[in-house]
Amino acid sequence: MTGESALHRRAREAGVVRDWTDASGARQRVSDDSLAAVLAALGEPEEGEGEKPLVTAEVGEPVRLPSGRILPPFLEPGYHEAEGVTVAVAPVHAWTVADAAPGRRIWGAAVQVPSLRDSRGEAFGDFGALARFAEAAGGAGADALAISPVHALFPSDPGRYGPYGPSTRLFLNVLLADPGDGEAPDEPAGDLIDWRRAIPARMARLRRLFDEGLADDARAAIGAFRREQGEALELHARFDALDAHFGGGWRQWPAAYRDPLGEAANSFALEHREEVDFYVFLQWLADRGLAGAQSAAKGAGMAIGLIADLAVGMDPGGSHAWSRRAALLSGLSIGAPPDPLGPDGQDWGITTFSPSALRRTGFEDFIATIRAALRHSGGIRIDHAMGLKRLWVVPHGLPSTQGAYLLYPERDLMRLLALESWRARAIVVGEDLGTVPAGFREDMARRGFLGTRVLWFERNSRGGFKRPSTWDRQAAAMTSTHDLPTLAGWWSEQDIDWAWALGRTSAFASPAAERAARAKDRRRLWRAIGKAERQPAPGLPKRAVTAAIEHVAGSACELALIPAEDLIGVAEQPNLPGTTEEHPNWRRRLPGVVEEMLDAPEVAERISRLNRARGR
Repeated sequence: MTGESALHRRAREAGVVRDWTDASGARQRVSDDSLAAVLAALGEPEEGEGEKPLVTAEVGEPVRLPSGRILPPFLEPGYHEAEGVTVAVAPVHAWTVADAAPGRRIWGAAVQVPSLRDSRGEAFGDFGALARFAEAAGGAGADALAISPVHALFPSDPGRYGPYGPSTRLFLNVLLADPGDGEAPDEPAGDLIDWRRAIPARMARLRRLFDEGLADDARAAIGAFRREQGEALELHARFDALDAHFGGGWRQWPAAYRDPLGEAANSFALEHREEVDFYVFLQWLADRGLAGAQSAAKGAGMAIGLIADLAVGMDPGGSHAWSRRAALLSGLSIGAPPDPLGPDGQDWGITTFSPSALRRTGFEDFIATIRAALRHSGGIRIDHAMGLKRLWVVPHGLPSTQGAYLLYPERDLMRLLALESWRARAIVVGEDLGTVPAGFREDMARRGFLGTRVLWFERNSRGGFKRPSTWDRQAAAMTSTHDLPTLAGWWSEQDIDWAWALGRTSAFASPAAERAARAKDRRRLWRAIGKAERQPAPGLPKRAVTAAIEHVAGSACELALIPAEDLIGVAEQPNLPGTTEEHPNWRRRLPGVVEEMLDAPEVAERISRLNRARGR
């Protein structure tokens, strides 16, 4: 380009975006200092491009190979071989709600797995409680159950319990494995999970289960699971054993152990074979438990069953970064630029796939990750789905406002996602909230992916709430999400109380100004709902919750997903973005046990209205 500086040319060639549009529609430009910092972290392109050649294509369209040869169209989706190149042929569209439940508009619940309680009285919910909740929800008419991420965390570190900072997305959170040991808890479980006590206690129970010896059929099943999962499982189990020994993630270990296949790590695995075997056993137990939950969902009549949540990235000190370091970004965190959800921008402190490494390795890590998520589910929710196109990356040591967008091979990723969806007969829901690039939602729709439409954001140009009949058909309608106020919390201004108590950045000059704006919004919502009866008072949100659920359920969207917090009428939200210790994130328990909570009169009435609004 004429007049283009060397820095700007390097940024363009590396896919680092200089000019972009923010959530308000204003044009923004990344500073040269920020561009230079991002490029320094990305480094020079590695040699060996095309090492595992894979090209993507569409059913019925000619295929151009890297050699320049044009192949005739493939007529069936799938992975094909031609001239030593893998050709991933995407279907016309992903598996859809119409495929899973022809002619029906369906609904499902959304739940944070640890928040569940059941009659066992455990300190936090696990896959056993999830199976029981799936049975209850399916019996109540739900066709889907969207769950929080269940990726592997750090079982030896009780302080790392947030589900969106996993060690790897290839394996499961073993803490959610149901011990099935019949042990009664030492004391009644509270309304907040005490993870620092609960995690060591659960791990001790699981260890006793392992040490007591396994039946022959269990040993045979574990052996088969181990062979099926191969080297990836062995390395992950080795990581967990090493992290239990040294702690802090691989970057804090002695240097000799940072090489996953080095002499020190190999010697450790041999000398601590029983420890590695223990973590393999835990993965098998968790895998069996999640499979049981999906079986319970389908057995209860759900057309889809579980919808897995795919976190957008991983902890840079975790298992995936240790065993597959070259596949991930280094020196950069992913996050978000300033937007209404995070006025100061966000740095999530996590890493994810390097776009150049994806191409170099034939997208093997991405494909493996999608397959892991779909192993025991009928759907997948892509957290921050815009990451299929671009991600906001922040150089370590700089504020999130000084990041830049890094482009990803969107067409290839969307084709692969559609193909894996079709192969697994599982729907795709993309979380397309925040700063959404132009045309992205249309691209998702063409692939058969559902977008996400949340009540709080479905507004007209005057700020009023849209009529449900105008919501996008190809989307999942939601009353709220785990990062946003619940219906009861919004109506009663609980979120405003938290925001001002914590001194969070606000667009309002005072609490009184924000409460006045909320009062106006309550009137807007009640008018949109169209109820003839008197609007409920802020401190009496029950009728408003029921009416808002019915309102969202009446939308044109193919799928309605209602968080369990809203079904039950809970005021507190599971997570307050931008906080750590200031707010009890990922610690709240739902009231009542799963065997009974949906039968409570108010909840049963909401579900009855849900079913009617969805045409059941």
